[in-house]
Amino acid sequence: MSSPLPPSLDDDKPKKLPLSRKLVLLVILCLSQFMDTFSTSALLSAIPKLQTSMGMNEAQSTWVISAFRLTFSSFLLISGRLSDVYNPKTVFIGGASSLGILSLCAGFVDNTIPILVFRAMTGIASAMTIPSAIKLLVKIFPDPLEQARAMGFFSSCGAIANISGVVVGAMFVQWVSYHWVFWFVTCVALPVALVGVFIIPSQIGETADSLEPKKAKWKTLDLVGIVILTVAFILFIFAITSGSTVGWKSPMVLVLLIVSILMMVGFFYWETLLPANEAAIPPQTWFYSNFSVLLVVGFLCFWWNAVMFTFSILWQNVFGWSVMSSAVHMIPIGIIAFATSFTSPLSRIFSPKWIILTGLSLCMVATVLLALGGGKPENYWPYVFPAFSIGSVGVMLLFTHSNIAIYRSVPSSKAGTVGAIYSSALQLGSGIGLAAMSAIETSVEATHGGSHEYAGRAATFWFLLGVVALQFISLLVFYDRSADHKPQPTHDSLPTQQITHSDEKLDEENVTTLPELS
Repeated sequence: MSSPLPPSLDDDKPKKLPLSRKLVLLVILCLSQFMDTFSTSALLSAIPKLQTSMGMNEAQSTWVISAFRLTFSSFLLISGRLSDVYNPKTVFIGGASSLGILSLCAGFVDNTIPILVFRAMTGIASAMTIPSAIKLLVKIFPDPLEQARAMGFFSSCGAIANISGVVVGAMFVQWVSYHWVFWFVTCVALPVALVGVFIIPSQIGETADSLEPKKAKWKTLDLVGIVILTVAFILFIFAITSGSTVGWKSPMVLVLLIVSILMMVGFFYWETLLPANEAAIPPQTWFYSNFSVLLVVGFLCFWWNAVMFTFSILWQNVFGWSVMSSAVHMIPIGIIAFATSFTSPLSRIFSPKWIILTGLSLCMVATVLLALGGGKPENYWPYVFPAFSIGSVGVMLLFTHSNIAIYRSVPSSKAGTVGAIYSSALQLGSGIGLAAMSAIETSVEATHGGSHEYAGRAATFWFLLGVVALQFISLLVFYDRSADHKPQPTHDSLPTQQITHSDEKLDEENVTTLPELS
């Protein structure tokens, strides 16, 4: 049985804040999720205008999106580790203010190379905000029910930004200027950083790691491991994004893939040589209840990105719809996503396993509808609209309750690192999934009428159906429902599996040292 932690190191008992301040903090932290997603989705509408204005070719315009995704994914682990070792308030404010300043500068750029550089730099700034925001949310809302609601709202902000970015970006492009896509982010990010300085309490981020002497903190960062994994991620994502444009048989792509995979293997070997408190990803992280299976489910979850990317191009390039018309037809995704974001209390009634499986089932139904009937404009209402609606409910259930389940199983002291790992899985999975779908679409179109026929896109949706089915089977087989009744671990040395107690009644010591059962 574990002994109570010293008061100064007790990560699960932060000073209580008034409800009004908690709500303001929730809005500020969720805006970071909104900004990061918006800054990418809004550019989907601006890409054609950027191509014309800056004289970009297709490969260069792809990197306007890919440059952000590459650096964002690669620097998440660094950000998560910094948020755990140092005060997450400092990391969050630094990331939000940098994002605002870099986006302001990007709005004044009219040349290809500088805009790609600024997009890569904004990816780094955005990566600093997500793990730190998650860390702060877990600390601000220690109660399981409040935490579930907060994480549900945090997840929904990304979904809302995904579709609202497309619509708002289309409005800027059509009626004002694509420069405002960048400046809008500045108008949100800088006030968030400024308000955060005054309203985020500094002591909320104090943990066992952050209370160590300043000279000793850097030793726990595992700079060697972080550098190895960051470079591996950069090479891997660069190879994946390049493969869809220059070809998968390109020597450059093949070499980068092999080197990046070897570096990832080397990273995990390096981690086994370090003490647990100095590893970038502590070994016990993989043994927290359901962490690994939820990570796999997150890695394979790219349904929204696949659907939005496919239909944005289809509607504009094949059907001839305007950018604004295409954006408006995407609105059901945002409305349904927002409505479904309030389902977090369901995790108090049902196991997250069954809620996530329900979401995956809905995604499979929606994917079949898109595979069968998305190829004609007149099929929007009988096929595409129902698929958007059903699939959006499914993905929101998946996102919301995967987040609730994964943060329920880890100690709050490691929320930053876990948030970084999970976000990296989402980004990597999305990049690989879209690249695979692009390859399938291209190969099918080569023998079935070209890009103006729907055969290639239908094939990608059947592939997507197989991916969702794999998620369903993985969760059905490997998710441990008994972990839903165990208390959240209070310290890194206590994986959930190592805490033994009766499900009906905790002894007195557990009640005083562990947070309330969810």
